[in-house]
Amino acid sequence: MLMAREHLAATGWIGKKNESFRHLSPPPAADWLEHAAATRLTESSGWSLTTLAGGTPSGVTAHELSATDTAQRAELFADLDLPGDGDAAPFAWAHRALCSAGLRLRVEAGTAQQPTQLELRHQPTGQVEAPLLVLDIAEGVHCVLRELHLAGDTAPSGGKVQNLQLHVRLARGANLQHLRILAPHADDRCAHIVHAQVGQDARYVQAFVAGGSSYHLQRSDVLLSGAGASAHVAGLTCAADTKFEQQVFMRHAAAHTTSHSEALVLASGKAHTVANASTHIAPGSDEADVHQRLAGIPLGGQPRLILRPHLEIYHDNVQAAHGATWGALPEDALFYARQRGLDAVAARSLIIEGMANALLSRCFTDTATLDALTQGDALQGVLRQVLETSHG
Repeated sequence: MLMAREHLAATGWIGKKNESFRHLSPPPAADWLEHAAATRLTESSGWSLTTLAGGTPSGVTAHELSATDTAQRAELFADLDLPGDGDAAPFAWAHRALCSAGLRLRVEAGTAQQPTQLELRHQPTGQVEAPLLVLDIAEGVHCVLRELHLAGDTAPSGGKVQNLQLHVRLARGANLQHLRILAPHADDRCAHIVHAQVGQDARYVQAFVAGGSSYHLQRSDVLLSGAGASAHVAGLTCAADTKFEQQVFMRHAAAHTTSHSEALVLASGKAHTVANASTHIAPGSDEADVHQRLAGIPLGGQPRLILRPHLEIYHDNVQAAHGATWGALPEDALFYARQRGLDAVAARSLIIEGMANALLSRCFTDTATLDALTQGDALQGVLRQVLETSHG
């Protein structure tokens, strides 16, 4: 932990010339580190694991480990590379300096017909925290996962600071359908970084529904390392007078790989939002197939929306398509909804809800999987927040 602090002191925090963050700079390093000095380190990881139906999961190995115990820390961070010096590495170094506990999960059961269905819920353990989750999906295993980060009714003075690192590894032929639901308080500062490695013929699908806050970063770094690997990452964001940045970095490192990056950003008031989609296709990635789809919709006020699709292609035999659209809700759809007796508020809500459902349906194409992930009050609560914000 001291080494990580020393590394940050030597290399510095994320600078204004950092290309990935130049449109929305993160808060200074002190926000992620110094306030924690007065916080007692806890050995609780903050994670609780159940099935989607609420029972105890089977075919899953779970280890909650303390990062302040030498032996347990070695087990917790085993086979995880040091952060290095990449554009988001300061977040990872700050995480290493502060992380006091984490959870390692290995899913070893689940088929396409009967996938293992899990729910992970994180309860904050302090005003400044660095949660860690390492998730391994065994060869050929199919898993459905809902991950919840809900703020609750009580907001701490000044908001909480959360620097989450999530490592997902899919072995050959594995399949993970992953829905993340994030509802921070307006004063919170959040940085969630997902590192995903997708093996041969494996498939990783991640969708998140999130609200903005004082600073909110959702970043996914996905490596398609095996032939036939595929990934789909999509985000639905609502920022009302808050800040939000979505970053999706896809790396194609094998032949016959497929990736989809999506963003639907709803912004109002003086919100500042950024959606980054960057895809790198390495030499030898024969017949790689890439799609990027970014959309920003201002719902009122004077929000700032920035959409940034980006492709780096170093192989000839590939297919790649990207697009970014920015504009108001479609007037023709509003008109037809009003013609059917709906008032303006109900018409806007109906259209936004339809767009949200369409995004989730493009990710989770199996109806049973979509129904299982979206059941309960958590997702509906965040969507209600989106719809209520759309009225302002």
